[in-house]
Amino acid sequence: MTRAHEPGAVTITHHVQGQGGVYTAEIEGESEEGYLEWQPADEEGVRVARTTVVPRPIGGRGVAAKLTERMVEDARREGFRIRPDCSYVAKKFDEHPDWSDLRA
Repeated sequence: MTRAHEPGAVTITHHVQGQGGVYTAEIEGESEEGYLEWQPADEEGVRVARTTVVPRPIGGRGVAAKLTERMVEDARREGFRIRPDCSYVAKKFDEHPDWSDLRA
């Protein structure tokens, strides 16, 4: 696990935007950021993972995985489920059967 004081450390933050939100990934020493956008679904207690974007200069470092894992952690803690409309998030759900209870 990378710690915040190490070069290249990834910090994930969640920002509410309107009724939806975005998880952003900042890498120490980099100007580019990755993000995962979500919006509420018509079904109560479900958030739709719409898109995950990691710019090429910061690709290949597991940024998209960290963004997805943070959303899953929040789902467990806050009690919502995730509809993975984003193909990357859907793939990660397929790779993690232990997340199946959170898939909407």
